[in-house]
Amino acid sequence: MKDIYTLAIESSCDETSAAVLVNGRQVLSNVISSQVPIHQKFGGVVPEIASRHHIEQVIPVVDQALLDAKVNLTDIDHIGVTYGPGLVGSLLVGVAAAKGLSFATGIPLIGVHHMEGHIFANFLAHPELEPPFLSLVVSGGHTMLVVVKDYETYEVLGQTRDDAAGEAFDKIARVMGYPYPGGPQIEKVGATGNPKAIDFPKALQEKGNFEFSFSGLKSAVLNYLNSAKQKGTPINEADVAASFQQAIIDVLVHKTCEAAHETGQTKITLAGGVSANKHLQEALAAMCEQEGFTFYRPSSILATDNAAMIGCRAYYMSKANKFTDLHLNAKPSIPLGQS
Repeated sequence: MKDIYTLAIESSCDETSAAVLVNGRQVLSNVISSQVPIHQKFGGVVPEIASRHHIEQVIPVVDQALLDAKVNLTDIDHIGVTYGPGLVGSLLVGVAAAKGLSFATGIPLIGVHHMEGHIFANFLAHPELEPPFLSLVVSGGHTMLVVVKDYETYEVLGQTRDDAAGEAFDKIARVMGYPYPGGPQIEKVGATGNPKAIDFPKALQEKGNFEFSFSGLKSAVLNYLNSAKQKGTPINEADVAASFQQAIIDVLVHKTCEAAHETGQTKITLAGGVSANKHLQEALAAMCEQEGFTFYRPSSILATDNAAMIGCRAYYMSKANKFTDLHLNAKPSIPLGQS
């Protein structure tokens, strides 16, 4: 049987990435050009600056991915590209590059949903993994519980009503004076703190509710910090960071456990940028061991935005004949499972 080669492009936020995969699950190259140092001085991603850097990086990154994989464009069977959700200016650069390559070469084009890509990162990390399974997707812009019924069918059980978990991490980190990105900083500072020192609120805890809300938690942390400042009370930053982080993790783990029992799923996957958080990994792994579930998570490089996960999703879309034409456009907001 002929090997199928996928070229993938990812540019949804502040990483310009290109990858080459063979037969969907074997990564030949995964090149990532990060803009973190550029945006650090602004305390977060500046969309206009991000899109300009994508313009500069996208073709060199694609060239490098082909070079690293030791293949030519003539070897590529299809091109997968993230078309949403994300920052519209950033998405447009990747989509334009993929469309240009498709038009010039005649290679078929596939538009990939960014969050579906995150879920599919687990297929690259665990070759034995097959649907169905329950996926907890936790990133800067999304927090959701999804039943992956097969490669093309998803049921969203619940998602965030306001701030996503990653967004809450970044906002609290910024208030506490830590550099962007905030999640790793909170984890680092909280490592020496007591996670039970401060009892921060956990929203939507009623049974059977699989939606998330972290804006109340964020407000509670801000109120705690402001109140201590006004009273002149010393703040133990390690305890604040650890307690805040624990409040998020407790909600994520509790709802994942309940959703698994409700849906009868015994395989649990973790996906999205926040899946790199070691405390979250350990808490989910411990819950799965206790409940008799099998736990899967991507490696650190596959947890953050990368083109390899987009390539994996594109491969399975090609098998389902889900190609697109050159009218493909960037969509900053698009529901999961909507092609």
